[in-house]
Amino acid sequence: MPLRNLSRAMVLTAPGAPLRLQRRPVPAAGPGEIVLRVHACGVCRTDLHIVDGELTEPALPLVPGHEIVGVVVECGSAITQFKLGDRVGVPWLGGTCGVCPYCLGHRENLCDTPRFTGYSRDGGYAEHVLAQASYCFRLPEMLDDVHAAPLLCAGLIGYRALKMADDGRRLGIYGFGAAAHLVAQVAVWQQRRVFAFTRPGDESGQAFARSLGCVWAGDSASIPPEPLDAALIFAPVGALVPAALAATVKGGIVVCAGIHMSEIPAFPYSLLWGERVIRSVANLTRADGEEFLQLAARIPLTTSVEVFPLYQANEALAAVRAGRVNGAAVLDCST
Repeated sequence: MPLRNLSRAMVLTAPGAPLRLQRRPVPAAGPGEIVLRVHACGVCRTDLHIVDGELTEPALPLVPGHEIVGVVVECGSAITQFKLGDRVGVPWLGGTCGVCPYCLGHRENLCDTPRFTGYSRDGGYAEHVLAQASYCFRLPEMLDDVHAAPLLCAGLIGYRALKMADDGRRLGIYGFGAAAHLVAQVAVWQQRRVFAFTRPGDESGQAFARSLGCVWAGDSASIPPEPLDAALIFAPVGALVPAALAATVKGGIVVCAGIHMSEIPAFPYSLLWGERVIRSVANLTRADGEEFLQLAARIPLTTSVEVFPLYQANEALAAVRAGRVNGAAVLDCST
């Protein structure tokens, strides 16, 4: 399939600046790489942290986006797992060194010199993207492109965070956005009791959470009607850490699932005492991805999306920033 000479992309030129629509040369595949014609790309809160300058080392000028669904249009040498025309997903983790102690210890998510899609290499807010084939995934057939896109980060990170919560049966979820609406479905399927915490006054978000099987939904300042065995924090608000600790039982686990969070305020030791645990989640492993995508097809997961054309990427980011999206925002990269 011949590639066009130029491809549309939404480009970040400086932290805090709006993305600019540009035409750029279509990338060429090197050894071990594939080029995708992008069909859809999810808009993740991590993209906001990059665009807003809270993650401080982007490879500018940069095309953001790391929840990418597309079709293979070019294969570099030594590609055996994909062929032209295959539908492929590209996640946040875009490459690792393979030789550091973390990679050798099957913890590639903690690699000392990782590469991240839409941060250290161009991402999917574009018509074409270049990706390392060994870090891409085949996608479940039951979801179309725009509904599959949120699985590539919101779903993957949510699933890794859920695994960090061990087998806690009463699960609190703070920040009911893209990741939460997917992990809540997994937790309900696992027969856990899920308690959703939203922004104050977000009655629409609370109703959305209950529609997915959550047994209770309230704002983030509320005390849940039952003590929690574990809590997942997706909102980038450090003050939620002591709030979640206060809501958990002795031996409970609080998982901080975002890549960026505001300062965690001081809190009394009594909130941590009783063998409570605070954990963070860093990136993902390819094993996480394979495991989660098989599970997503088995449940099956339903993604709630609001679709924006590629050229409205700034409007999509603004909607996510303001909490106006129930579920996930997704760019249709064919429009």
